[in-house]
Amino acid sequence: MIEFEPFDGAILIDKPSGPTSHDVVDAIRRHFRIKKVGHCGTLDPNATGLLIIVLGRGTKLSERLMSSDKTYEGTIKFGETTDSYDADGELVSSLPVPPLTLDELNKEAAAFVGDLMQMPPMVSAVKQGGVPLYKLARKGVEVERKERCVHIYRFRFSAYQEPVGHFAIACTKGTYVRSIAHDLGQKLGCGAHLQTLRRTESGKFNVADALPLDAALKLSAAELEKRVIPIMKLVEGM
Repeated sequence: MIEFEPFDGAILIDKPSGPTSHDVVDAIRRHFRIKKVGHCGTLDPNATGLLIIVLGRGTKLSERLMSSDKTYEGTIKFGETTDSYDADGELVSSLPVPPLTLDELNKEAAAFVGDLMQMPPMVSAVKQGGVPLYKLARKGVEVERKERCVHIYRFRFSAYQEPVGHFAIACTKGTYVRSIAHDLGQKLGCGAHLQTLRRTESGKFNVADALPLDAALKLSAAELEKRVIPIMKLVEGM
């Protein structure tokens, strides 16, 4: 029988805007001196919310945990298109926003529900020939990408005050929410980009149970140990 160490498992972190997901991994590794640390599902630097950090032998479960469905909340700004499809990118076009109601937005959003073929944005971490697309994009190089199938379970706006709509979306892993924001803007004829994004759920885990990164880094090793989700609990329901 395998004897697990106290730091074999996972912790739930509420990632702030700014650092990359890898930055969070590095901070946890250095602060608590844990050799093996990983994360399950990249969040863009400006995105916030639930980041599952796997520790020790828990890193072996990262692929299985990463494959879980995700839920996000965020805002989309209409009338402005960026090269990265989000607020980090360079402005590509600016167009007048047509008169829109919340009902009209939700009617358009409903068309995205179901199976959806998505093209990864050029400004993304997807690799082409071993090179991340965003590195090619920085050099002004655009390459052909392969579409992939994702599934949208729910996509709905809860509020709209021109030009910004507040939404929630539930989807399969690997879904580019900023691509959906971009595509919705194209359908409306005015363009759009993802302004903010927050991951609220990943599989059976919720951001309500996560610890803000700055609070986690103030814990002692003994205090962090109490927050580790053990491996046996991680695999329940997989």
